[in-house]
Amino acid sequence: MAKALEGVKILDFTHVQSGPTCTQLLAWFGADVIKVEKSGEGDATRGQLRDIPDADSLYFTMLNHNKRSITVNTKTQKGKEILERLIKECDVLVENFAPGALDRMGFTWERIQELNPMMIMASVKGFGPGPYEDCKVYENVAQCAGGSASTTGFDDGPPMVTGAQIGDSGTGLHLALGIVTALYQRTHSGRGQKVLAAMQDAVLNLCRVKLRDQQRLERNGLMQEYPQFPNGEFGDSVPRAGNASGGGQPGWIVKCKGWEKDPNAYMYVIVQAPVWEAICKVIGREDWITDVRFASPMARLPHLMEIFAEIERWTMTMTKFEVMDILNKYDIPCGPILSMKEIAEEPALRATGTVVEVDHPIRGKYLTVGNPIKMSDSPTEVTRSPLLGEHTDEILSELGYTTDDLIALRHDKVI
Repeated sequence: MAKALEGVKILDFTHVQSGPTCTQLLAWFGADVIKVEKSGEGDATRGQLRDIPDADSLYFTMLNHNKRSITVNTKTQKGKEILERLIKECDVLVENFAPGALDRMGFTWERIQELNPMMIMASVKGFGPGPYEDCKVYENVAQCAGGSASTTGFDDGPPMVTGAQIGDSGTGLHLALGIVTALYQRTHSGRGQKVLAAMQDAVLNLCRVKLRDQQRLERNGLMQEYPQFPNGEFGDSVPRAGNASGGGQPGWIVKCKGWEKDPNAYMYVIVQAPVWEAICKVIGREDWITDVRFASPMARLPHLMEIFAEIERWTMTMTKFEVMDILNKYDIPCGPILSMKEIAEEPALRATGTVVEVDHPIRGKYLTVGNPIKMSDSPTEVTRSPLLGEHTDEILSELGYTTDDLIALRHDKVI
């Protein structure tokens, strides 16, 4: 079965996380992704946080599936000639170098257009155009600059970053969408274009509801669904809301049986209006059904912490999975706090290909996250990440280099 992006060639200059996340996704959709790496070294993450000596790290292997690797010394003239031939052959060039790095290599946007007017050049940068555009940005910096950290955590604590890599992987996903959109536009325009995804912009996009709340706060001076209401104080910017769910569906994390020893024996419970009576019955507080203090969603807002405290008294008598079974019978929205160990062992995630076991010639079998996007006519088969330079000869042969050429390039330390 043909894949969605079969026939699309990606020249992958990315490294670490944001760019590789993007190109891995495109590879899963069938694009031929050629990862260009420095001779003898490769992507820095091959050796970062290694758990097995001499084996590519899980950091690298889990972000570079389904790609081919070519090593090229881009500081040599012959190396630049190889890149020029690759640019002429490929549809998309993806990079997440520090600002200006590609220009200094001699590959400005103008030069790339000369070589291939159809080329789509996609970049991840820390900031968009402006005073900070030349600043380096990493995951947590992006979370701070994009508004996530200031709105994460509890009101009486410092700003917090999240475990989800919304700066790096989140930006990579944004960039992949931009690339696919540019490929579609090219079918009409016949031209390539530049695609930029700035990490600050991507994080802010994922924090969209917090900018919504900022404007609500400026207009009304308070937000009734936040835990600061009714007894706390609101300042002039959106406060950290702990585990409150924000919107019109108040939620909180409550303890379950075993919480004293298990750091993940917790449950997220949402007090949704349509199932209020069911919640009251399940936790044994039928008297609340007719209590005027809880008569409507608005009436309940000042009493949310009292409500969740009562729910917690009930959930602490059962495991999180027992709680989930009961609440789901009444369509009460809830979710167990799953540890990475529990997720790795979850059979349903294995069955759908969301968690995949991959075999690697050096490290052996390991688990990874598969393609989270399932397409009925473009199924994903996750294959291992490439060894450093594993496909150098294969790719150069496709460009027309002969065996003697390869011997000479290797002798001259070009590849």
